[in-house]
Amino acid sequence: MSECVLITGATGFVGGALTARLARDAQFVVRAATRRYDWGPPVGSEAVVVGDLAPDSDFRLALAGVHCVVHTAARVHIMDDRSQNPLAEYRRVNVAGTLALARQAAQAGVRRFIFVSSIKVNGESTPPAQPFRASDPARPLDAYGLSKLEAEAELLGLSAETGMELVIVRPPLVYGPGVGANFQRLMRWVRKGVPLPFAAIDNRRSLVGIDNLVDLIGVCIRHPAAAGQVLLASDDEDVSTPELIRKLATAMRVRARLIPVPPGLLRFAASVAGNSAAVSRLCDSLQVDVSATRSLFGWKPPVSLDAGLLRTVGELAA
Repeated sequence: MSECVLITGATGFVGGALTARLARDAQFVVRAATRRYDWGPPVGSEAVVVGDLAPDSDFRLALAGVHCVVHTAARVHIMDDRSQNPLAEYRRVNVAGTLALARQAAQAGVRRFIFVSSIKVNGESTPPAQPFRASDPARPLDAYGLSKLEAEAELLGLSAETGMELVIVRPPLVYGPGVGANFQRLMRWVRKGVPLPFAAIDNRRSLVGIDNLVDLIGVCIRHPAAAGQVLLASDDEDVSTPELIRKLATAMRVRARLIPVPPGLLRFAASVAGNSAAVSRLCDSLQVDVSATRSLFGWKPPVSLDAGLLRTVGELAA
């Protein structure tokens, strides 16, 4: 018997990829919750318009007959947030909106609720060779990370109260075909041959390809051992910033143009220009330990970093 899965944020990067993948799997009946009337769902899935994620959102129609909810919708991290009170906005959507959905899911008899959170719950950077683990104390440093942590806490309480199974997945930066924001900007710089001042950076970053994240979520939908878990995700192939740039250049068949600028000088220039956060992400390490995730399910990321980057840059060329 097929299992009915509701995916929120189905027009977004992660939600859209997950919807397309599960729609091809005969084990699932896929329902996509969307805020847009003009969006056509992938073949094999159906769409239900629910509007924006908010404390008063009504998901009852979308939740009818659903066994599992995968919640990817969120107010996403914004580098240059111009809201008068960003934390209040993040809390309204990511905390109150998420809890409203989860309460309605529990009332509808949903068996499992999978929450796509963020590694920002753990923090922004890691010391050398000390990757984040799911059991580490939470140390969010911005409003987005704090809102994800608060949502996790509310969901854990609701799960204990109602018995609805909860799975929390914390990915780091997600890349893949259709990626936007800073990763897309970096790809365009590499393709155009822009000299990049990162050759002297010696860091390690964990990334997760969209195919690997979607595959892990698919495991979390089905696997009995996923219930009650907080899981970290990555490709399990950490790279430095200059290594990533070289890999992107190789995938694009262009030459990487890297200049050795001391990291301290980079940070100083970024602080003067008001771009400290962006440069910190390129200079600092952020590693996650996925050994617990792998051992729990016997899971291995199915797509290598090189193959994932090749797919990613292929769409940029198109």
